Amino acid sequence: MAERPTTGVYAISVAADMVSMEIQNLRVYERRGLVDPDRTPGGSRLYSAVDIERLHRIRELLAQGLNLAGIAEVLRLEQENQRLREQVRRLRAR
Repeated sequence: MAERPTTGVYAISVAADMVSMEIQNLRVYERRGLVDPDRTPGGSRLYSAVDIERLHRIRELLAQGLNLAGIAEVLRLEQENQRLREQVRRLRAR
């Protein structure tokens, strides 16, 4: 059975390598609420495919010159936009 894209499977070191970031940065992004990785019973972080995509987006926004507060707002607005698009799609399907 395939893992769902939201299931944490990548250790922090693997996730950091996948997105070309330092491990410390991933910890900062978690503290700032930009990502929310799963945890093992022992407390280790496990990043999902969705988390990896989000980290790539964070890297893109950083490259565009946004600070972490700006990135948090962009990510929030993108998520809200996606929610509204899905709502419109469902309403049109009725």
